[in-house]
Amino acid sequence: MSATVSLLEELVGFDTTSSRSNLALVGRVADRLDSLGARIRLSYDDDRAKANLLASFGPCAPGGVVLSGHTDVVPVADQDWTSDPFRLAERDGKLHGRGAVDMKGFVAACLSAAEGFAGAGLARPVHLALSYDEEVGCLGVPRLIDDLLAHEEKPELAIIGEPTGMRIGDSHRGFLGFRARFEGRAAHSSDPGAGASAIYPAADFIGFLKSIGHRTGVGASATTVNIGRIEGGTAINIVPSLCEVLWEFRPVTAGDAAEIEALARAYLARAMPDDIRPSLLREIHVPPLSADGEAGALAVAAALGGIVPPFPMAFGTEAGFFQAAGISAVVCGPGSIAQAHQPDEWIARAELDAADAFLARLTGWARRQHA
Repeated sequence: MSATVSLLEELVGFDTTSSRSNLALVGRVADRLDSLGARIRLSYDDDRAKANLLASFGPCAPGGVVLSGHTDVVPVADQDWTSDPFRLAERDGKLHGRGAVDMKGFVAACLSAAEGFAGAGLARPVHLALSYDEEVGCLGVPRLIDDLLAHEEKPELAIIGEPTGMRIGDSHRGFLGFRARFEGRAAHSSDPGAGASAIYPAADFIGFLKSIGHRTGVGASATTVNIGRIEGGTAINIVPSLCEVLWEFRPVTAGDAAEIEALARAYLARAMPDDIRPSLLREIHVPPLSADGEAGALAVAAALGGIVPPFPMAFGTEAGFFQAAGISAVVCGPGSIAQAHQPDEWIARAELDAADAFLARLTGWARRQHA
């Protein structure tokens, strides 16, 4: 068994579903990397039930690289698995387990490469950054980046190891999620005029969102809107006093994000009846990743063996947070996103081998002095 597969087996054995703590996994990884001489930093959520891990090798100097991954996985509830999802199982060259491809395979490859980072005499730092709660809105990575910039010199680039089949992804849409709340007044349904239904203005708002729901472009180049959930009312014979609409949109650019949120807030400010109190709470904000200005990270990732030409990704990642912090970022990692979040999730051994080769070349890149 290769070192990377052995490490993947250990990582899969930790149930780090987003609803649970990741501290056991983070503690185990921190101990391993500390023993190799890494500079270890942890940054916690408000309840200190989850932590980001930042492990830095080489000099405390600018111009390094961040290898970014997340520790949490999606639930296995209501999925029909052939084997225990938290025990790695190999069948026909495929390694099955929750998180095997999304994205503990990449994390395992980074941990395997860490011995090389420790003994390479690096001229530029290599930072391994592992976040919490990526799967529920990228909640941990802003604190991780703040901690990185507060205690290490600013890196030159970040490579986010989400599963792309080792192709380089250089752009993706953002993801903004909202809770729109409408408060009215309850009454007996025999006299609806004595109350103020919260459902009618909520329905009107949904119609408004539908009217702005598809901007120019197709596929990953289109800004889209989706209504995910509607909840309101108490009983068939009560005028509903409350209704909530959970909705999201996926902007191509930061300008699209600002425009659509402004349109929604302006609608709520002008179109509501006097007896309805609306509110709009942003619950998730994942910034888009733009291909503009990412030549630095793209060139390095391609030189290390990332597959070109780069492509726009349909799914969101933490890369936009690094870009927003002024760190050139691309996405490149082993395995296919098509296997992520599925029962019997898997990654091929060959994909892990490709990640190992990529990271071995990265070690050589970080050893060399750069102008």
